Formats: sequence, C-alpha cells, structure tokens
Amino acid sequence: MAPPSQLWKRRLPHSLRLGAARSSTAPAPAPAAAAQTQTLPYEAIPRSGRNAWLNLYRFWRSDSFQSLHLVMQRNFQRYGPIYRETVGTYNCVNVLMPRDAAQLFQAEGIFPRRMGIGSWEAHRRLRNHKCGIFLLNGQEWRSDRLVLNKEVISPAGTRKFLPFLDAVARDFASLMQRRISKTTRRSLTLDLYSDLFRFTLEASSYALYGERLGLLDESPHAESQRFISAVQTMLRTTLPLLFLPSGLMSWVNGRLWREHLEAWDTIFQHADKCIQNIYQEFCLGQPRKYSGILAELLLQAEMPLDSIKANITEFTAGGVDTTAIPLLFTLFELARNPGVQSALRQEIAEAEAQGPRELSKVLNAMPLLKGALKETLRLYPVGITVQRYPTKDVVLQNYCVPAGTLCQVGLYPMGRSPEVFRNPERYDPARWLSKEDNSFKALAFGFGARQCIGRRLAETEMMLFLMHVLRNFQIDTVSKADIKTIFGFVLMPEKPPLLTFRPID
Repeated sequence: MAPPSQLWKRRLPHSLRLGAARSSTAPAPAPAAAAQTQTLPYEAIPRSGRNAWLNLYRFWRSDSFQSLHLVMQRNFQRYGPIYRETVGTYNCVNVLMPRDAAQLFQAEGIFPRRMGIGSWEAHRRLRNHKCGIFLLNGQEWRSDRLVLNKEVISPAGTRKFLPFLDAVARDFASLMQRRISKTTRRSLTLDLYSDLFRFTLEASSYALYGERLGLLDESPHAESQRFISAVQTMLRTTLPLLFLPSGLMSWVNGRLWREHLEAWDTIFQHADKCIQNIYQEFCLGQPRKYSGILAELLLQAEMPLDSIKANITEFTAGGVDTTAIPLLFTLFELARNPGVQSALRQEIAEAEAQGPRELSKVLNAMPLLKGALKETLRLYPVGITVQRYPTKDVVLQNYCVPAGTLCQVGLYPMGRSPEVFRNPERYDPARWLSKEDNSFKALAFGFGARQCIGRRLAETEMMLFLMHVLRNFQIDTVSKADIKTIFGFVLMPEKPPLLTFRPID
C-alpha cells in the first residue's frame, strides 16, 4: 500500500496544526490558556469552492464521483482537519479527527439525523412504498428503531440467527473444497468477487427470512442473480443523483433515473416475494421455532406490516455488497500479510479447542479476528463518511458550527492519517488490542443510536466466514500490489484481486 503519509507532508496553517495536534495527542489546554483562545465563526472555516453548481459541473466533467474518497483526502491535505464544501444541493462541513466525531456524538440529540438520499426517497413516493429507518428521521425513526434493535442488534437477538450464518459459512467452505478437488494442482486461483456476493445474499437472506436461496449451488437461480445485479445498479446510479434535487433527476439524465427506478423495483419485488412466503407460513400457524428476523417481527406485532416490509427490504438491499466487499479486502490483506493470516488461524484453533460452546462465546474468544475486520474497515470503509446534523451549536477545531449544519466525518482520510494512526499504511489488527485510546476511531458502522442497524449481522457474518475459510485454506495472492479503489456510493476495488486457495491438510 502506498504510504498515505506522503499526502500529509504539506504544512497546514499554524492555527489548524495546533487544532489537529490538540485533538490527537496533546493534552487539553489549561483553563487560562483556553480562555485566551477565541472561537472562530462558521464563515472562517476554509471552503472548497464557493459556487455549488459550478462545483457540481466540475465533478461531472472530471468524473470525480468515483474518486470522492481521494478528493476528500486531498482537501484535508490542502485545508487542514476541517473544511466546508458545497456541491449542488449538498452543503456540509467535513472533519477528520476522532475528537470532532466525539463532539458530534455529544450534539446529536435523541433523534440523530443523517443526510437524506433524495433518489431513494423519490422512488418510495413514486411507488407508494413506506420508508425504513435508513431514510426515516424523528419520532417515526425512533419507534421503528427500538423495535428492530431487539431482534437485529441486541446480543440476545444476534445469538438466535448465528446458527443460520454459521451454516452458510460452512457451506461456502465446502463449495471451495469441491471446486479444488476438481483441479489437478490442489489449488484454485480465481476472482472471488461474484462468489462473495452470492455468499452474503445467501447468509443475510437466511437470517432475515429463515429460508435458503440455493445461491451456493453449482447453478444458482437466475432470479437471485438478477437481484444482485439490481443492487449493484442501484448503488452505481445513486451517486450521480445524490447532489440533484428530486425534480431534476429525470430531466438531467433520464436513462440514469430509469435504471435507478427499475433497480429499486427489482429489489422490492425480490424482498416482497420472500416476505409473502414467510407471511403465508406464519398465517397458517406452522410449528413455532426460530425462523429468522422477519418471523420474529411478525410475531411481536409491535410494528405495522408495511413498516416491517420497508425495513426488511432495506436490510436485504444493504446486506450484500456492504459485507461482500469488506470480506474481499480482508482476504486480500491476509493473503499479502501471511504472518497475520497465521496468527488468526492459530487464534481460531485455540478458540475451538476449548470445546463445544455457544457460537457467540467462540466468536468472543477471537479478538484478533475482530481486530482484522476493524483494520480492513479502517483502510477500506464501505461508506467513506459518517454524517450528523448537530441539534445545538458545536465547536469543531475551534470553529463554531451552527445547529442543523450537515457535518461529515471523513472515514477514509481518517483511517490513513498519521495524525490519527501510527504507521497507517501497515495492516496491523493487533493495534486494536493495545491499551491505546481508540475512541471514535472505528466508525465504519457509525456511532451512537444511529449506528448501522445491521452491524451485528454483518460483523458475525464476516467473522464466521473468515473462521471457516481460514480453518480450511491457505490464501495467497497473485499480486501484492495495492488495490486501486473507486467510490460507487460504497468503496470498492476498481479491479478485484486474484486469490489462490490451497487446502490445509
């Protein structure tokens, strides 16, 4: 990986260097010194361009959407750890340091609000669909979130769907064993990108709906493949539409808008079919046993059916690439860091040697594996920012930011900043096990009450996958060169790496 520290050699303005230093390593100023430091007004925050629509035009002309994470990194290099940005309808303050993320957490209020996605909301209005918690705000968001927390993110809820995820992870390892057995060299080199998408859809659907889709069969269903393609199209078309008012979307690029609508329609059709199947079984009074998150929500009857459908559909759409892509990056980093791979394999063996136990206890006995996922998401965050609208005026880097201002924490630049991480270019899962203060440094799933609702589902799915794959295979890579990344509403590889799997006898 190219040393990102090269991006930070340019000297910052003196006042910004002091602010950055205080927020990373230096102690807080004494009361007398703090009194002498004058808080600067919002208008004094360095600004990246002044004309919102000219900035949007430049993004379109230069095709900068796919490099937004790199643009943000360069802007922090140029302006320091805080700057303002206006692009089309998008007006925000971007910050870099964990201390500022903590300040935003303190100011988010009981109804934390994230940036809306106009194209998604427009689709819901056009098709008369209800919104799920990803798009909701205020009391409606809070009501749905409290119900969902119990089944999706609480320890008790997580323990119930762990066996489902474990079964799919075991099946994936068996699939790879069968493929390798058909080769003459006892190894398999391949682009695993599409296989990981099939795995994550199979696993998340099993946890959500309690039924298998058969995506790990040799000939997966065309309908499921169509769903995966629709998710990829939805994400690809979201980014160019992100900065436009909903009324201009179809006018500026009609084809793009139609593709976006059709992709969401396919996603809703897939989810609706799965929901109808489980709902019919539920109404027929089938023998009671745990059969997925949807069935539990129906049984609780604490949320209207249309709200359950809206949220389950969002889970279905959001649980594929946001897990598959981090797994791909993790496998690549383990392949080019064989020492880390060996340490993880040893940890897995030691955890399993303690005898039969609950899956949750087995996973808790593997802190280095958890650290590996944090390290992957530090370097390759799925979403490159975390957004909040503070409910009160907040001081960030000695600037007063008014309540209601869209604020973004730049996760990609933070993860690669030597101001925040020692040796940021190094893949080192053990850094998360040290006694160093890591508060507000691992924000890939967000923070506070509005952190990603699918966090536990994604984390346990990835841990179980890695546990079974590392137990059975040695992983190598054809090329250890850095992966070039692009931003397509989620961070992804420009070209997936080739990975080699060899069975461990």
